[in-house]
Amino acid sequence: MVVDDHPMWREGVARDLTEAGYLVVATSGEGRQAVRVAPAARPDVVVLDLQLPDVSGVEVIRGLRAALPRVRVLMLSASGEPQSVLDAVKAGATGYLVKSAAPAEFLDAVGRTAAGEPVFTPGLAGLVLGEYRRLAAGPATAHDAAPRLTERETEVLRLVAKGLSYKQIAERLGLSHRTVQNHVQNTLGKLHLHNRVELTRYAIERGLDG
Repeated sequence: MVVDDHPMWREGVARDLTEAGYLVVATSGEGRQAVRVAPAARPDVVVLDLQLPDVSGVEVIRGLRAALPRVRVLMLSASGEPQSVLDAVKAGATGYLVKSAAPAEFLDAVGRTAAGEPVFTPGLAGLVLGEYRRLAAGPATAHDAAPRLTERETEVLRLVAKGLSYKQIAERLGLSHRTVQNHVQNTLGKLHLHNRVELTRYAIERGLDG
């Protein structure tokens, strides 16, 4: 699903996605309309502009996630302002790409977002991880009874926290791509988390990215 208030841009993105083999189930130029049609359209990924005429992209993310908890949102915005990125990620965006990205970079980002991988324009990933570290350094809470992860799951979690892709993790550990995905899915289930962004935050909060 593509949500952007500029018709030419919206149609261009939808066309690029269709030509790349994706099924575009809906397009919208307004945030409220996008939230209304999403439950019927049931997109796996929403490509969303930050600045919309009626409501902010951050509000749209919250509405989409409330209606479709498993939906993945890739922000595609003209703004690379740090606060905009952090607000989007905190609201539940899986990734954030600026509109100056090359078409190939955009299509790669959509594919990785669909797979649940956090995707950020170069330079923005460090910003997001830095914010997570800042939040993790806040007042300490009582230690949770953390679910027990296997040694391999913990090993994969450490590499996720360092920002490695599934392919890179597979190569480093001598595993198949599918095995890495299975470990991540099992870990998400044990920790009651929904995506790699939340998993990365969990790992950083526990110092596993060192």
